[in-house]
Amino acid sequence: MDSIRHIYRIGNGPSSSHTMGPKRAAEMFWEKNKETARFEVTLYGSLAATGKGHLTDKAILDVLSPFAPTQILWEPKVFLPFHPNGMLFEAFDKENKKIDSWTIFSIGGGALANDTYNESMESPVYEMTTIHEIQAWCEKTGHSYWEYVEQCEDTDIWDYLREVWKTMENAVQNGLEAEGVLPGGLGIRRKASDYLIRAKGFSSSIKNRGMVYAYALAVSEENASGGRIVTAPTCGSCGVLPAVLYHLRETRDFRDSRILRAIATAGLFGNVVRTNASISGAQVGCQGEVGVACAMAAAASSQLFGGTASQIEYAAEMGLEHHLGLTCDPVCGLVQIPCIERNAFAAARALDANTFANFSDGRHRVSFDKVVEVMKQTGNDLPSLYKETAEGGLAKYM
Repeated sequence: MDSIRHIYRIGNGPSSSHTMGPKRAAEMFWEKNKETARFEVTLYGSLAATGKGHLTDKAILDVLSPFAPTQILWEPKVFLPFHPNGMLFEAFDKENKKIDSWTIFSIGGGALANDTYNESMESPVYEMTTIHEIQAWCEKTGHSYWEYVEQCEDTDIWDYLREVWKTMENAVQNGLEAEGVLPGGLGIRRKASDYLIRAKGFSSSIKNRGMVYAYALAVSEENASGGRIVTAPTCGSCGVLPAVLYHLRETRDFRDSRILRAIATAGLFGNVVRTNASISGAQVGCQGEVGVACAMAAAASSQLFGGTASQIEYAAEMGLEHHLGLTCDPVCGLVQIPCIERNAFAAARALDANTFANFSDGRHRVSFDKVVEVMKQTGNDLPSLYKETAEGGLAKYM
């Protein structure tokens, strides 16, 4: 299992698999073909089906077109075997002779892979790859999940996570300040600042819940407008974990050092899913994005409230279990409807999962690893029209 840095990628929205991944692929192809006279890039499957709404063409053209004419070709009905998010990069010389080609796939969270290259396997740093193993280690040694992260990662992991947290904070604050209509043509107005103001008019639990909604909306709206965010584990689900952590920091006065440890724990749970299943909406539906984000946020909040290793695992298990089967059906291929609201509801559900788990002794029948296995199978069974192609569900009937 590789570094949790791959769970937390800092960059611009609106999509890790449709924007960040293709942009990085274009940069890598350009590095190998700087003398090219012309580029062609063919997008396949889900990447092509919702690529315009996710600004995939813009992400690629921003990299390649300043150096050579670049043509984008769209093949939404062609699904390559490796993954639904396929790309073919081709380079041509002045005589229009093909000098290089590269087929690569954006597999979720901004990561890239193909038959011979996989970033997920590039630099493994964790020996244990299931929560069952890691939890047993925690209970045997008395350590916590974040201490396993500290033991396995490079010494500068805390500096990186500090940058992650700062970016999350900025995304919340920027999103609360911004107003107006989100780009894309749906006419969706930003709601975060309104929710914040309305939440402050209530007291107690309703106020707290409204603030969580506001923080999640703020980050998700920043993502939808191409703002700077952190994948957690993806762009489409980037509002869940920051909303929970920002809310708990504001209401419980947790020190940043404790927040960073919670982020490490959340990243570990997300990494286990990424390793053993998928965090790609195009591959397993939104259960792999918002569902995993909810599990990560539930684990983080349970740790902050002093949960045991088993209670933290239980909170994460509930966060994912109760999103099983969630489809990915973005209206017009934009990360707006239903994505933004889903982030707000998942943030609230993560806090509920923490509360439920911490009322228990942590013992339960269905393990986190089993839910990950079921999520993968459920994703495989979902028809492609419910996996980011914008051909089914809400995307079809809106």
